[in-house]
Amino acid sequence: MESNWAAEHLQVIRTLMERSALYRRALAPIMTFNGMLGILAAILGWLLKLTAPRSFVLFWAGVGLIGVIGSFLLVRRQALKASEPFWSPPTRRVTEAILPPLAAGFIITCAGYLFAPDASPDLAGATLMLWLPLAWVVLYGCALHAAGFFMPRGMKLFGCAFVLGGSLLFGLGSTDWVSRPGYAYGIMGFFFGALHLAYGIYLYFTEKGTNAA
Repeated sequence: MESNWAAEHLQVIRTLMERSALYRRALAPIMTFNGMLGILAAILGWLLKLTAPRSFVLFWAGVGLIGVIGSFLLVRRQALKASEPFWSPPTRRVTEAILPPLAAGFIITCAGYLFAPDASPDLAGATLMLWLPLAWVVLYGCALHAAGFFMPRGMKLFGCAFVLGGSLLFGLGSTDWVSRPGYAYGIMGFFFGALHLAYGIYLYFTEKGTNAA
């Protein structure tokens, strides 16, 4: 039984290493799509003045759902184009790696929504609107870092940027920050928008350069 598991594990690792270039091509449009979505959502949310904590949580939950659906469709299109199965053993390994931090983020989000005030935030509500996005940033970074063990090294470094950046902002947080809901949209737009877009553009151009070489 253990020998079968070890053989399957080695086969998965070998497959992931062989497909590293393919994953770079797949990640470029996904990162670009989510980056543009994050930037536009941050701008839209701020313009709509969604400063009530529950409205903030629901808004970004909807944006996250759009991001997941869009990413799924892009990956599925890549799989169909390459004539490969979508739910392959490597895909299962990556999903298992990222699931714990994403599940933790979902639970924290639900708790934040249940305990958040309905109206415009007081100090406690404003604090929630700052700490909740930072929790999303750190946990999402943990998920990316975990996925990096099965994907190109850049994904692990990208995840570290989220973890370190979110943790640093946790340490620098102050009452002045929580009194301005715009900071929450700035955090979301920068981490889930600008950083994704920058990484997607980087992957696109480096992948093009690799193919040309």
